[in-house]
Amino acid sequence: MWWRQAVVYQIYPRSFADANGDGIGDLPGITSRVGYLRDLGVDAVWLSPFYPSELADGGYDVDDHRAVDPRIGTLDQFDGLVAALHSAGIRVIVDIVPNHTSNRHTWFREALAAGPASAARDRYIFRRGTGANGERPPTDWTAAFGGPAWEPVGDGDWYLHLFAPEQPDLNWANPQVRTDFLTTLRFWADRGVDGFRVDVAHMLAKDLSEPLPGKDQLRVDGMPEGTHRLEDRDEVHEIYREWRAVFNEYDPPRTAVAEAWVPAHRRSRYASPEGLGQAFNFDLLEAEWDAAAFRRIIEENLELARVSGASSTWVFSNHDVVRHATRYALPNGTDLRSWLLSGGLDPQPDEERGLRRARAVTLLALALPGSTYLYQGEELGLFEVADLPEEALQDPTWKRSKGTERGRDGCRVPLPWTAAGPSLGFGAGGAHLPQPPAFAGHSVEIQEADPGSTLTFYRRALAERRRLQTAESLTWADGRPDVVHFRRPGGWTCVTNFGTSPAPLPPGRLVLASSTFDGALLPPDTTVWLQPQSGARPRASN
Repeated sequence: MWWRQAVVYQIYPRSFADANGDGIGDLPGITSRVGYLRDLGVDAVWLSPFYPSELADGGYDVDDHRAVDPRIGTLDQFDGLVAALHSAGIRVIVDIVPNHTSNRHTWFREALAAGPASAARDRYIFRRGTGANGERPPTDWTAAFGGPAWEPVGDGDWYLHLFAPEQPDLNWANPQVRTDFLTTLRFWADRGVDGFRVDVAHMLAKDLSEPLPGKDQLRVDGMPEGTHRLEDRDEVHEIYREWRAVFNEYDPPRTAVAEAWVPAHRRSRYASPEGLGQAFNFDLLEAEWDAAAFRRIIEENLELARVSGASSTWVFSNHDVVRHATRYALPNGTDLRSWLLSGGLDPQPDEERGLRRARAVTLLALALPGSTYLYQGEELGLFEVADLPEEALQDPTWKRSKGTERGRDGCRVPLPWTAAGPSLGFGAGGAHLPQPPAFAGHSVEIQEADPGSTLTFYRRALAERRRLQTAESLTWADGRPDVVHFRRPGGWTCVTNFGTSPAPLPPGRLVLASSTFDGALLPPDTTVWLQPQSGARPRASN
């Protein structure tokens, strides 16, 4: 099964490459960079939404799950991209957004026109408002992006949107919804898609039986697991068993990975062979810079993978979080929301340390059994753009929070391909989010010419991983508590120094290091891969 130990590269299409110069990344732009992805050495790409959308939530407000946004391309261009990636030995994963549609979706327009208690409204979650004329919302629930979770439609009915008002939640108790998504899965699988990333996979099944609780009663201490009204309900796995039956119609079977923000021990059901196959493990993404925390998380997730029959996943950055080179540049415990509101000035990030640590954890993750998910631009060592001008911000969080949260635009700024040009090679014109001047020094053009660059490091790491990767197991080695040290089948070793002082370097031939050093001591914030050898150790370098 190719996906069990794959390196998957996430592409946020609007910010990857712009072929027609309109400031928005597109499918032809991605196709033009297939050689770059091949040379990077990834096994698969995950395409974030490219569907028709008003962009109320960066494309996750989907007008049509079986079409391409005209600003991004056409179905023919999608087919051409899949063919080009497959020819380069790269598989394709697409984002599926099943919890909601956009408010411009044909179904939702029909629901508004059909009126209360109609079959069209039953595809969504409509409820009568409270008060004599339904003028107040059914409950006091709040949405993820701020503000109320219910929106009135003017006839006494309100619809549920757990995200933005432009994203009405679907009713997964409705058989038509379930059948239509099976059609969507087949539509893309028939076009050669190898797998699916499932957006908020834990939120599809809901209990909207009356009486509806207030927000303070939604999560109560002692509540049995799997019974929350709105998320991670046990019956959601009935949906994914149906999906698995569709995946298994294909040869090879299609796969999927769940975005499920649930406790670690609940994640394994999403990842089971009877379900989606994998689930994102965000535990390292959320962990502080601490050896004990990393070791505990790795041990727990490898055990969960063993029990579920899946393989684990490792990820540090994506389109929803502050880039990890920046997180590691800040002190442990930094409130990232407050830091973003300060424009990235309080506290001041130590970018040299941040990049050193980011490279170290990447090399650690690539040595682990399971799949590693990379986010576009991390191979260039890009940092979060925390000081975007307010007029450029697009994330609904900014507006819905009334300016108290900056949102996620800072990790979605278009990539720099060249050191000059109106959008640093992203396109012929400007970019939909402005790039800071510092991005020029991180460009692909600059880094391809530098043997010590982060891009060169990633290319070497992925090539060596492909050569070394074997069975899905590891053996822990004893040592200092601030050092994470394990061995993989075949005898190769990974050592990461999380401490503040150099650590003894175990015997072995150096394969790769995340930073340059000399001698027999491993510096802080550094990872090395070693292979067995007799004789003296060569000078260490990256």
